Amino acid sequence: MTSIIKNAVCAVVVLAGFGLNAQDRKLDNFRQPDKSGINVFEAPKDSVSTFDGVKVRIGGSSTLQYQAVDHSNSGAVALKSIGYNFNLATANLDLDVALFDGVRMHLRTYLSSRHHPEPYVKGGYFQIDKLDFIHEGFMENVMQYVTIKVGHMENNYGDAHFRRTDNAQAMYNPFVGNLIMDAFTTEVGGEVYFRKNGFISMLGVANGKLNQAVNKSDGTTGGASFMAKLGYDKQTSEDLRYRITGSLYTTGYVQTSYLYSADRAGSRYYFVMEDENASTSGNFRSGRYNPNMKNQVTAVMINPFVKYRGLEFFGTFEHTSGKANTETSNRTATQYAGELIYRFGQDENLFLGGRYNVVNSEEMSGDEIDISRFQLGAGWFMTKNILAKLEYVNQQYNDFPTASILNEGEFKGLMLEAVISF
Repeated sequence: MTSIIKNAVCAVVVLAGFGLNAQDRKLDNFRQPDKSGINVFEAPKDSVSTFDGVKVRIGGSSTLQYQAVDHSNSGAVALKSIGYNFNLATANLDLDVALFDGVRMHLRTYLSSRHHPEPYVKGGYFQIDKLDFIHEGFMENVMQYVTIKVGHMENNYGDAHFRRTDNAQAMYNPFVGNLIMDAFTTEVGGEVYFRKNGFISMLGVANGKLNQAVNKSDGTTGGASFMAKLGYDKQTSEDLRYRITGSLYTTGYVQTSYLYSADRAGSRYYFVMEDENASTSGNFRSGRYNPNMKNQVTAVMINPFVKYRGLEFFGTFEHTSGKANTETSNRTATQYAGELIYRFGQDENLFLGGRYNVVNSEEMSGDEIDISRFQLGAGWFMTKNILAKLEYVNQQYNDFPTASILNEGEFKGLMLEAVISF
């Protein structure tokens, strides 16, 4: 079956190559996967329609990193021996289809990732910005402000996920690594947006499952997660834009929540703080922290964003509570992150930036732990589709138990990443 999938994907890519030059790649209400998609959050709500029939946009991305990172700990548990070399190249295939005026489909397939060297589907959704498929002009006074998304998709919790690296799609991330506590999940559900005069609101519901199934191995097939977002985004002048949003993600009865462990692509920092038996696919989240809250999870994220000319700030405050299935009371975890980026040069094709990221969390053991990371990055957009990034990273682990592999842990070094996205 894997070979069949690979052959099918290769055939699509080859056929796409023949027709790429002739392809009309403009879609309505669409976040571009290249440089022009930077600092775009939710897909824009356009008022002018360009629909003239079913249109398929074939795109994708590919990344490659050179890793020169060292790690150390107290010595209680031996770390895996790592050196300096290239990581596995990762690739995405994106299909975006205009199905009708105001109706669009998105599908992303990971062609290769750290966790899965073979292709597999991340997820997809329908986006509805008009209801003309019912009849022309149906509820147009409402739909000029409303967007509906339905599918097995990346859920819109917080704004940080709009700047994170999604396997090979690393164009939007000014750094190489994502946040330490990386909130990201794909669930089956729907989201309804209302946007007017800079105000944005969203309500969503999903089934709380990462791996979809109807079996009752956990005693139930039910459960749900609920999401909400409220914010304001304003371009006050040519020079100044500001945005602030608050987001909520909460579960009722969900046997296993995957909010901080749903990324199947993997971390950019290969094998850091892992033991000698670590494997590329089995330890694919190295360098991240999962608070292991599986049930009754409630997470709140606040994200301010300000851009004045070439200088931009993006912040994250996140507070999460929940428990593992074997626990009787909830624990908490808190994350802070601040990014300062300066973009300059012709069309802001160069940038420098720094990020400081801290996580404080209560472990199942009762230990209060602390993880901090400093990242210093630089980037060059060689074209709008090609980006080269250089990053220095230093991550430190504090207050972990003496028997833990993370006791007095630290990794630091340089990462070089090349990104192609179209």
